[in-house]
Amino acid sequence: MPKTDQPTIIAIVSQKGGSGKTTLAVNLATRAAQASQESCVIDTDPQATAAAWGDWRGDFLPVVVTAPPARLTRTIESAKKNGVEFIVIDTPPHADAAAREAIKAADIVLIPTKPRAFDLAALEPIADLVSFAKTPAFVVLNAVPTGATVLANEARKTAEGMGLSICPVELGDRAAFHRSSAKGETAAEIDPSGKAAQEVDALWKWLNKVLKKAQK
Repeated sequence: MPKTDQPTIIAIVSQKGGSGKTTLAVNLATRAAQASQESCVIDTDPQATAAAWGDWRGDFLPVVVTAPPARLTRTIESAKKNGVEFIVIDTPPHADAAAREAIKAADIVLIPTKPRAFDLAALEPIADLVSFAKTPAFVVLNAVPTGATVLANEARKTAEGMGLSICPVELGDRAAFHRSSAKGETAAEIDPSGKAAQEVDALWKWLNKVLKKAQK
């Protein structure tokens, strides 16, 4: 885990497109900035969705930089030199090499997935990667429909059956996530008291507890 003078590094990985990696990355990095941490998103996806969000956002934290997987280590080192305290790595789908590099660099891996069969099946290769790397990893159920308790429970069981740990905080299928992304903002910025903002805050608090526990 990171030393006191080292940044916290979170890798967001999934082999499935549309799992919510970028949404999770920018919301967490912005929440870190709101907690007075110098934060940065490293976008390793050739589609550069996080970078586009950063362009729309303008000169507000988090900083968003693009980097191919081969330059990830150098980009992290550059961020460290610039005083960045919280780094989120956004990775592309269908790219084992990029996921492997991000997992290797990270203190914690978050694996967003929708609670659907095709999405859950895409967890298997990631489960193998994190098991090999021995980096702490947690599945984050994302875009969970309102009232879909049975669906969410089945998704948890499926992920656990692959040997993956489950984040206790779920992200619902909230319009605030979609609306905010198109403006270069986050759910908490367009609706601070909304359910999406509350979910991100709960995820942030849980993540910090996990990090503190791992550092002991």
